Amino acid sequence: DGGDEVMTAVGPPPPLDWKFSQVFGERAAGEEVQEVDIISAIEFDKTGDHLATGDRGGRVVLFERTDTKDHGCHRKDLESMDCSRIQHPEFRYKTEFQSHDPEFDYLKSLEIEEKINKIRWCQTTNSAQFLLSTNDKTIKCWKVQEKVKKICEMNVAPSKSMGNGIVGGSRVSASSKLHTANGGCIDKPFNFLSNDFSSPPFGISSLHLPVVITSHETSLVARCRRVYGHAHDYHINSISINSDGETFISADDLRINLWNLEINSQSFNIVDVKPANMEDLTEVITSAEFHPSCCNMLAYSSSKGLIRLIDLRQSALCDTHSKLFEEHEAPGSKSFFADIIASISDVKFAKDGRHMLSRDYMTLKLWDINMDSGPVATFQVHEYLRPKLCDLYENDSIFDKFECCISGDGLRLATGSYSNLFRVFGCSEGSTEATTLETTKNPMRRQIQTPPRSTRSLGTLPRVIKRDNSGVDINGPPFDFTTKLLHLAWHPTENSLACAASNSLYMYYA
Repeated sequence: DGGDEVMTAVGPPPPLDWKFSQVFGERAAGEEVQEVDIISAIEFDKTGDHLATGDRGGRVVLFERTDTKDHGCHRKDLESMDCSRIQHPEFRYKTEFQSHDPEFDYLKSLEIEEKINKIRWCQTTNSAQFLLSTNDKTIKCWKVQEKVKKICEMNVAPSKSMGNGIVGGSRVSASSKLHTANGGCIDKPFNFLSNDFSSPPFGISSLHLPVVITSHETSLVARCRRVYGHAHDYHINSISINSDGETFISADDLRINLWNLEINSQSFNIVDVKPANMEDLTEVITSAEFHPSCCNMLAYSSSKGLIRLIDLRQSALCDTHSKLFEEHEAPGSKSFFADIIASISDVKFAKDGRHMLSRDYMTLKLWDINMDSGPVATFQVHEYLRPKLCDLYENDSIFDKFECCISGDGLRLATGSYSNLFRVFGCSEGSTEATTLETTKNPMRRQIQTPPRSTRSLGTLPRVIKRDNSGVDINGPPFDFTTKLLHLAWHPTENSLACAASNSLYMYYA
């Protein structure tokens, strides 16, 4: 009808103009980065008002957004909403805590690193923030809460108390008596340790209620609520919280376990790909994530480049998948490195639950869960590296695991590359957006050095798009494979990106 014609005429959205917002932990020129300070995980909460990062030293750092808070200027805020100027997103450091410490497994003679592999936010309860963090073996649930109240004028005088017994204050007795460590009192006719619960000689009137004072100085306290351990023989690579808010999964190389957030003593194994003979092992699990709205569905990827969609209603142990997503290679195109670069390092669901995004070494792939014949779009991230795969194999860079993310509106995708570059692609029908940005205070400076983009070739299917950007960086400076942007996150409701470059956290907006 007429509405469809209008939508067709509008076309895809224009490419975004990305701007620098903030940087935390910026390095000075020539400053050496400590291994423990390198960021290894990054995650926005569902509102986008809080951001968490984890590092290789086992620490979790929290940031909170400040520009969305109400400062009383209601009219000015309403006027700024009508203005075309984009609001500058601002975050501030909130707190940090030590989530994991290095351990040693004496049974297996194995060191367990403190490095944070993943962070996931849980549902907020009574203004307290809850999140899960995991290293290779142990998952922990943390509660972070502001303490704004303190109790004073207690009935027990601290200056006269000894040990943890019941003692009297100045209002209790006028005479000074010696109090013992267990609460007894020498030469006192009334015995506090007896079973006689009658009123003391000095009467009830000497007792008074403590006073609760609300202080303007708030202190943040992080407390470990639960530890979910001893459930994985191999390194944990993923955790994902279910849409029901009660359960979550944890995945290692060969198994996926289902947990209840309230129960840390047991978990249920729902996927097990370990063969009876380990010599028959052909693939491992690389990533797993729950569907954003269907609590019975989850997807997990493998080192073979496959994505399996499973339904928890089918059986307790999900040996079989409900759908299998793979891209079939053209005959004769397989190379020595094909199996290595096909391994999927990350898989994410779009907010609508209809599409999935996967990242392998060379490409981003967008999948429709209703179409398992192949991806609906493929985006070349750094095709110029294909002739250098042998060198990348020699220095182990070919095994780097890049993460990916998708915008809240589902119109764009992002992932990292080498030399601290990251790529943003438009995935709406007809979009030609493919931006290369650098994690510096001038993210678009890389664009000046690149020639105009060549026309992209479209596949045979109208919705199956292959985005080739192989000529973009071929004339640029040599690429540094030691600086790589592995971790990034897209704000859930706005066009804002958080990128982890070594020990620095860069924020961008468009």
